[in-house]
Amino acid sequence: MKTPSLLGAGFPRLSVSLLLTVPLLLLGTTLSNSDAPFTSSITGSLNTARCDHTTTVLPNGKVLIAGGSGSNLSALASAELYDPASGSWAATGSLNTARYKHTATLLPNGKVLVAGGFDGSGALAITELYDPANGSWTVTGSLNTARYQYTATLLPNGRVLVAGGSDSNLTALASAELYDPASGSWAATGSLNTARYKHTATLLPNGKVLVAGGFDGSGALASAELYDPASGTWTATGNLNSARYRYTATLLPNGVVLVAGGYNGGALASAELYDPASGTWTLTGNPNTDRYAHTATLLPNGKVLVAGGL
Repeated sequence: MKTPSLLGAGFPRLSVSLLLTVPLLLLGTTLSNSDAPFTSSITGSLNTARCDHTTTVLPNGKVLIAGGSGSNLSALASAELYDPASGSWAATGSLNTARYKHTATLLPNGKVLVAGGFDGSGALAITELYDPANGSWTVTGSLNTARYQYTATLLPNGRVLVAGGSDSNLTALASAELYDPASGSWAATGSLNTARYKHTATLLPNGKVLVAGGFDGSGALASAELYDPASGTWTATGNLNSARYRYTATLLPNGVVLVAGGYNGGALASAELYDPASGTWTLTGNPNTDRYAHTATLLPNGKVLVAGGL
């Protein structure tokens, strides 16, 4: 069974941007909810309404938005920069290939690697680099396997791990590959034990990568596995208590991973914690609202802000 697309004509494309403001932490001060209320205000609108794009914070503090799907469900090649100082958006160089449901990874050299995605007719293998210095995109080595709805993780050695995803036929992929910025090429690495897409990947403090949950083409997954960059292999670890996909995974300051929400026949309100020391998952307090396709942001005070979703 293939998952239904959530990009139906009934879903609006929002072009208005919102800013959530969190007061800065003072040294030695712990903020309570009453001390640090959230405020929201409208800021400059995107030049082009879009969804399923990528958002990357650049070293200069500006935010790069690239690609996505437009109001007519067509893939976009345009890109824009948000300037927090002025609250405005400005067009920057366009992608060489229009795409959505791709990934964007900030490399140690300050460039942004955009890989894979969907162009409206099929999965893509084409990857490109954005250079903030001149606002241009340059094609780099292609993925060995065209894919979208996968994960991309920057490893401590500067390489980028791409894992899983789906092909043009929505078949779940188990393959994984590594991008080397020095050579601009992709090389196959060990495959996942379980093919999956719409999962998450989290870089742990020990340098390993935790991949959990997702969808295998017939149902939500509870399995989880660890990638070891030293050996290029995947090893099974403890299963989630609840199978889920389109959820969030957040690395907490104590090294534990918080998984929240997701979908498994319906939106989920459950949350759980992964402990790398024991390789086990433990249920924690539930979100007040069941949701999936939301965001989760680690705040300076160690709390996690979960917002939006379906």
